[in-house]
Amino acid sequence: MAGAMGSEKHASDNPSAEKQFTVDSANKTLPLVRAIVRDIVDLYRDVTERKGRLEGLRKRRGKAAQRQDDPYREEVEQIQQDLEKDVAKLQGFVDELNDIGIELKDPAVGLVDFPTQMDGKSAYLCWQLGEVEVQFWHSIEAGYANKEPLAPRPTDHAV
Repeated sequence: MAGAMGSEKHASDNPSAEKQFTVDSANKTLPLVRAIVRDIVDLYRDVTERKGRLEGLRKRRGKAAQRQDDPYREEVEQIQQDLEKDVAKLQGFVDELNDIGIELKDPAVGLVDFPTQMDGKSAYLCWQLGEVEVQFWHSIEAGYANKEPLAPRPTDHAV
């Protein structure tokens, strides 16, 4: 689970992440990105809850869980196998984003970064599940906590 959800990938870790996005190109990917990120958030929440319940169950059961005649052993093993399958599925979703060139930053809230250039420097356009379009950016050093709004774009129906 840590590979899919705990570690940040940087452009140097993932050759496909070196793709550069404009605001328009990032927004054009959002229908697909939104679907993938929604799946990640839902599955991450489910996996996290089930993992917590499984760990609690193992703690409560203590040494009984290690006995061969434990009536719940097979059920607990099946739960563990199902969790492992879902973690692999989650990693597959993350890989889909990476293949597009997008970096998952927070699977709990659906935060992603699109590599870009701002004033000739590497930066990220950032988007979070629930937002209509990409509206913010941040420098690589500053991170999401210090995001800045994108400059207003001209519209087609300006008066």
